[in-house]
Amino acid sequence: MNDGPEPPTLRVFVALAPPDDAKDELARALQPAYAAYPGLRWNRIEDWHITLAFLGELPSTAVPPLRSVLAGTAASHPAPALRLRGGGHFDQRLLWSGIDGDLEGLHTLAADVREQVRSCGIGFRDRALHPHLTLARARRDDPTSVPGLAAGLAAFAGRTWSAERLHLVGSNIGRGPGPIRYRDIEAWRLGAAVRTRGDSAPTTP
Repeated sequence: MNDGPEPPTLRVFVALAPPDDAKDELARALQPAYAAYPGLRWNRIEDWHITLAFLGELPSTAVPPLRSVLAGTAASHPAPALRLRGGGHFDQRLLWSGIDGDLEGLHTLAADVREQVRSCGIGFRDRALHPHLTLARARRDDPTSVPGLAAGLAAFAGRTWSAERLHLVGSNIGRGPGPIRYRDIEAWRLGAAVRTRGDSAPTTP
């Protein structure tokens, strides 16, 4: 997810991203699938993310208020310890990897993110959070590839990692043919205020 100039409107979401070594673990496990299923539309590894709130198409003027409230939200939440584990699918067409670990902390962070977005006057479809990492999509005439791949991921369990940053992301979904591309609008380190409070707390004799 890379930086770049903002167009007049953006398709926006708020997300977490696994670190590179955690993504590499899963990518190695998927190597046989990449070779066996070239007809699937595989997401680029650098674009893998865990969506906390999908906000839809927004004018670029909506971004500055989001930057302000999300910076505070990130600072006030500790980084959840997570890992990639197992796999599944939506509607036999969308392949995903599951998320394990501090799911309570993840859900609490997502709920606060959504509350702060609404405080900016931005309406969005508030779907129940199902933490996952989208990996690939199948054609409508291919109902078998994705369920089989999901079953093959059942035994996968990656290492534990900390989700260090909260990302505000823009994408080109719906902007014509070609692969989906994502870029960071901005990202903030999680837990900065939590660490500051801990550092300044008095010690017990």
